Amino acid sequence: MKTELLSTNQRENATLTMSSREIADICGKRHDHVMADIRKMLDELNLNAPDFSGTFKTAQGNEYQCFFLPKREVMILVSGYRIDLRAKIIDRLEELENQQKLPSNYLQALKALVESEEEKQTLLLENQTMKPKADFVDHYVEVGTSKSLRETAKILNFPEKMMIECLLRDRVLYRQSGNLLPYQTVHSKELFTVKTGTAEHGHNFTQTRVTGKGIEWIAQRYASELGL
Repeated sequence: MKTELLSTNQRENATLTMSSREIADICGKRHDHVMADIRKMLDELNLNAPDFSGTFKTAQGNEYQCFFLPKREVMILVSGYRIDLRAKIIDRLEELENQQKLPSNYLQALKALVESEEEKQTLLLENQTMKPKADFVDHYVEVGTSKSLRETAKILNFPEKMMIECLLRDRVLYRQSGNLLPYQTVHSKELFTVKTGTAEHGHNFTQTRVTGKGIEWIAQRYASELGL
């Protein structure tokens, strides 16, 4: 038996269900009447009622029986209800399905963000729509599919100074001639790139940038600092 903690069962990787209580609330029907409708439907479909049964607790701590129905059974149940009630149930089911499609945690959302940013940058390069900025560093940031350390800190909501201190402490980066550079390892090559060049006025620059994989790695490596 299931115990109803929420009006719907929306646990990750679980089948979407709607409880008889929510159906009753949405349709403005008495819960016991909806329960009777469900029992009749399950009997006519030759389905075992206990397979769909559950319980819920009131604010007073009293426990009562309810049903949890998958989408198919919900649609069959309300097919005999008024059109306006069916519409409300369909709208609610679509809302719940859309909720299940949302990223379930910060890292998944971050991965989606990184992929989206990389796709945008690729399109910018293919269509030659990138316009140079007055600041030459910003110009090189836009051209690549990687992010500067400052941009990475903003994306992760990670204080820039703290992030750099963590990377220095763990010997991921080191300082040389005023620049932050990655240690040359096979792993670091996937996480960072180093851009060098000369600006219009002959100013030489070196900038360490973080790849999409690098942003994900920093988020996972320093999850405790980020409060994940």
